[in-house]
Amino acid sequence: MNKLSYLFSLRRLGIKTGLEHTLDLLKRCGNPHKKLNVVHVAGTNGKGSTSAMVASILKLEGHRVGLYTSPHLIRFNERITVDGKCISNDEINSFINLYKKDIDQISSTFFETTTALAFTYFAKKKVDFAVIEVGLGGRLDSTNVVSPKVTAITPISLDHKDILGDNLLSIAKEKAGIIKKDTPLIVGIQKKSINTFLREVAKQNNSPFIDTAKISDVKISSNGTEFNTKWGKFLTPLLGYHQASNAATAITVIKSINKEIQLSTIQRGLNETVWRGRLQKLSKALPLYYDVAHNSAGIDAMIETVKSIYNKLPYIVLCLKGDKEIKLISRALKSNYEEIIVTGSHKMELMEANDLFSALGKYGLNENIEKQNDPNDAISALIDKVKTSNQPGVIMGSHYIAKAVFDKFGIL
Repeated sequence: MNKLSYLFSLRRLGIKTGLEHTLDLLKRCGNPHKKLNVVHVAGTNGKGSTSAMVASILKLEGHRVGLYTSPHLIRFNERITVDGKCISNDEINSFINLYKKDIDQISSTFFETTTALAFTYFAKKKVDFAVIEVGLGGRLDSTNVVSPKVTAITPISLDHKDILGDNLLSIAKEKAGIIKKDTPLIVGIQKKSINTFLREVAKQNNSPFIDTAKISDVKISSNGTEFNTKWGKFLTPLLGYHQASNAATAITVIKSINKEIQLSTIQRGLNETVWRGRLQKLSKALPLYYDVAHNSAGIDAMIETVKSIYNKLPYIVLCLKGDKEIKLISRALKSNYEEIIVTGSHKMELMEANDLFSALGKYGLNENIEKQNDPNDAISALIDKVKTSNQPGVIMGSHYIAKAVFDKFGIL
């Protein structure tokens, strides 16, 4: 078994909430997390985009920057980067060779092991900053072993209800677990009750509470999203009002680290941010996009963005994992699409098309819906519909279809 296969085999151990195994493994690795200047980012939606923008701006300021995100789209190596370059297979192999006995001895899970790998790699590369995206929740997430320089919580919405709780306050309590004593907390746009709760937790920890800078004059085009802040006007290549908000959170984080940073550096950092699978344009000739949105808040943002650019409803290829909240997703999609093609495959860890079709119908989503068992056929059907109608098309719902999407469009 090669080292990456071994790493993926650890998924059999499932998800364990708690920090004991992570701390044990990190101790055996020499406690690399204690050598890092960490920006720790939690939230339901936008935490990956925000992390990527923070990392890009810090890099443009002249820092060596590690970025740890999950999940990956195509290759595991995408999860761990330094200055935008993915960790090599040789580095992964070296880590597994050194610590396999320890990993097996303590039954370290996939994510616990991956987190230890990331921290060890960043310490080895002597990064100036490590931008760390929470995997799930916050309080008991494996990444929550760090003593960060700044924390950020992006918008909180319903997701992973089986693990984090079935209401916003329960989920917010888990996210708030990353708040540390005397450490600045940047808070993205939240419902008023959630903002009030986070503010109280910050107060209890003597943590400076900083709301994300307000944005105005948001203009969305197929080339990016322009917006104003109290510091001036910015443009992000990422599409949508929500990405303007994420960018404002990233800028607020950066300003908490260095108030004197040049605005031109921030803009160049935004320009160079690469974050695939977030309303990613797939074709120069056709209005075709790929979006990993898989909860109702993410779908709302996607629909709003597509309508603002094209003033038309999208054709959609929809695939989902079986643990997603189908009822809320159905409600978000209702009356917001031209036609939906459902697809999926257990081989891709997705619901089968028939099962998804039935689940949507159960919640009243049954008009202008067809099914394609093969995701490749579904993508081909979408391309044909977009060509003939000249309306936008979006492949959405999961990271797990990324390879099929990128292969279809020749994207490396």
